[in-house]
Amino acid sequence: MSLSYFAVYKPFQVLTRFGKEGDKAVLSDYFDVPKDVYPVGRLDYDSEGLLILTNDKSLNQRLLHPAQAHEREYWVQVDGAITPEAVRQLEAGVTITVDGKPFRTKPAKASIFTTPPEVPDRNPPIRFRQHIPAPWIRLVLSEGKNRQVRKMTAAVGFPTLRLIRYRIGRINVKNMQPGDMVMMGKKEIEAALFR
Repeated sequence: MSLSYFAVYKPFQVLTRFGKEGDKAVLSDYFDVPKDVYPVGRLDYDSEGLLILTNDKSLNQRLLHPAQAHEREYWVQVDGAITPEAVRQLEAGVTITVDGKPFRTKPAKASIFTTPPEVPDRNPPIRFRQHIPAPWIRLVLSEGKNRQVRKMTAAVGFPTLRLIRYRIGRINVKNMQPGDMVMMGKKEIEAALFR
């Protein structure tokens, strides 16, 4: 079996799966890959950005194993003028709910973008409100619970409006547009994720 590796920019409102589910868009609407290729991990329907696709089962296990603690960097547009105190809370860890139970997030790296990052236009765009700022923050996590970023920003009082996974390890979506796909080699992807 030949192993395939792809870094893709999953568009907004696309399910992280290839098989159809109702009338929602899925990965196969955007990415033409061999039938045995599947996404490593997930990215919510209403989130966008980096997703790794492969048919290498060992990569899947290594990447998702909690002991690996890969950095995942998210660019998050939030509702309201987020405060330095809220950023400190995100860095220290906050309590969110996972599977109906309280869960304390690990310490993270968080910062406010001084100027908005260059990101692709989103269709549809976020709702614009003239008197409420919508700044961007950078959040770097080493864990990935379901809807964790959204739960974390809500916990400090600044709900997420737009969420882009910018990078995993040293693989990122710089200069990519939603729907773009880059083919990678085994050595290249392992060097970017495990060294």
